[in-house]
Amino acid sequence: MTDFTEYAKALRARIDIALNQVIPETPNSQLAEAMRYSLASGGKRIRPLLLFAGYRATAGQQEHPALEIAACALEAIHAYSLIHDDLPAMDDDALRRGRPTCHLAFDEALAILAGDALQTLAFELLADTPGLTDSTRVQLIRSLSRAAGMRGMVVGQAIDLAAVDTELNITRLEHMHRCKTGALIDASVTMGALIGGASDQQLNILARYSRSLGLAFQVHDDILDVTADTATLGKQQGADLARNKPTYVSLLGLSSAQARAYELYQEALTALAELDGDTELLQRIAHYVIERRH
Repeated sequence: MTDFTEYAKALRARIDIALNQVIPETPNSQLAEAMRYSLASGGKRIRPLLLFAGYRATAGQQEHPALEIAACALEAIHAYSLIHDDLPAMDDDALRRGRPTCHLAFDEALAILAGDALQTLAFELLADTPGLTDSTRVQLIRSLSRAAGMRGMVVGQAIDLAAVDTELNITRLEHMHRCKTGALIDASVTMGALIGGASDQQLNILARYSRSLGLAFQVHDDILDVTADTATLGKQQGADLARNKPTYVSLLGLSSAQARAYELYQEALTALAELDGDTELLQRIAHYVIERRH
């Protein structure tokens, strides 16, 4: 493949263009503005990258027109979750990607509604995705809804909020993050593979990869929270420590957390070694996840 950095940059630009086109016209222009503010505000676009990589690992180089739409659905769910996580009743954050969070840029009620609208937009996009069988559309919707709901992000956030000022052991912490962060990462890879017509065996191998990768992503986030500055992160540095939230660094210490991230990275690569397909992009993404600086 071409240089990974250039590939990722080109795909981010492509998805950004697509995201600007999926916000429907609405009688309330402020609602659309708030949705677009959060959806098209940049970001690493890791989930679309994983979607395309999951497809490539099972279907080869030829792209499918459904990938771009599915990528927009993933980013809509991700943006909704960030809007709601940043609310005063949740994490009460003031910065997201170096800009005021949605409820500060607009107001709290409009931010909640923008999140709600982005969540439902994701499933509308998947339901209308062209070039797929009805069965595949249902599989995509099921995968994303499970990742976003009480089996994934929502329960992860509930556990996270309940964990403030409490002590979690490493097992409970990992469960929380497999739900809150890992579930959507897992869905990203799975959805790409489903569009690529993956077999059950391929899906199981990719699930092992994404399960390890999702946890590595969160471990590295916890490391960055104490090693990077606010300008680099695009959000408040040390926020978890200030809220007395359990993290991998607080439980394991910095060096052990770094070792855990590398261990999970190796687990992800070990899973990929069993897959008979083009896994180079998945490998590159895994390396990026534990080496990124923001």
